[in-house]
Amino acid sequence: MRRIAVTPRTDWKQTAEQYGFQFHTIDGEPYWDETAYYAFSMAQIEHDIEAPTREIHEMAMELAGEIVRSEALMERLAIPRFYWEWIADSWQRGEPHLYGRMDLAYDGMGPAKLFELNYDTPTSLYEAAFYQWIWLEQQVERGVLPRQADQYNAIQEKLCEALATIAKSLPRPFYFSAVRDSAEDQGTVQYLRDCAHQVGIDAGLIAVEDIGLSTKGTFTDLDSIVIGTLFKLYPLEMMFEDDYGKHLPTSGIQLIEPAWKAVLSNKGILPLLWERHRGHPNLLPAFFEDTPSTLAPGWVRKPMLSREGANIELLTSDGMDVRTGGPYVDGPRILQACQPLPRFEGNYPLIGSWVIADQPAGMGIREDASLITQDTSRFVPHAIVE
Repeated sequence: MRRIAVTPRTDWKQTAEQYGFQFHTIDGEPYWDETAYYAFSMAQIEHDIEAPTREIHEMAMELAGEIVRSEALMERLAIPRFYWEWIADSWQRGEPHLYGRMDLAYDGMGPAKLFELNYDTPTSLYEAAFYQWIWLEQQVERGVLPRQADQYNAIQEKLCEALATIAKSLPRPFYFSAVRDSAEDQGTVQYLRDCAHQVGIDAGLIAVEDIGLSTKGTFTDLDSIVIGTLFKLYPLEMMFEDDYGKHLPTSGIQLIEPAWKAVLSNKGILPLLWERHRGHPNLLPAFFEDTPSTLAPGWVRKPMLSREGANIELLTSDGMDVRTGGPYVDGPRILQACQPLPRFEGNYPLIGSWVIADQPAGMGIREDASLITQDTSRFVPHAIVE
């Protein structure tokens, strides 16, 4: 694993906009960063990223089945009691899921370490699945990358296959939805809708704010038609807190991601995984904050329900103290052993390893000048060159 500086394409912004990548720049700063790329060998990808991703996912899915059958574990994850039966039924019915992303620390040598699972509303999908592949093809054509350069990236192919498979059983109409004013979230659902259209699925777009609630307790579109299936880029835990949340269990709506993903998108899954697989080479010691534990010098404190690196407290073994602000001030937390991200020329890369329909599918890399990856962290492409 190497970080290789390269000259950006002179037309990269025009190319991004041509392909619908409207959030390539955030608050005047590049979000897409092609001043460098990360180079990997095929062995690193296959042995150190793909294989552990498969194993961690299988462990997580096994644990999900255990959690939905246990009131004690549902309570441990601070999931509102009102939704327990709905979540358990969702799992027992085998409601289909589409995708997830696990965040890994990896330096090219030692085993990758799991930081967390983003299994309900993961973003950075479009740039990982589509736009970094465009970058690869063009850089090969222009002689910047060697002809044999490749990429760990079957994300779009697997997305289309998965959508085609699960769509057969999904009630219609089918909508993709995100918050209206989030350019990144809107870009993600528009991309997913395009993937659906590629495999012949007729699906619409609707802003979360435009979804209605009928007098019968069903969720409706702008024409007051009952929505059959909703892909929602909106967190389940926020839906639970909203006024309409109490109608979810009886509304008949099919959600993607399904209700049972609430047990995997919760950082409480990390100490539960550690309890069952203590010493696993790809896991970090993790504990509920209110549980007596012994951690080696260096720890990270995370809210069980938080996003985009918000409200994280990190203390390294040599005394570096890093903290982020955010809205997740209240609520239970976990403690995780501190595994600092590797440092390349003053940058700290985090690998997002994608799982599509239970299969490892590819990866994207977010990079920051801080040890904590946040919503402003840059996306940097990668290539397999050995």
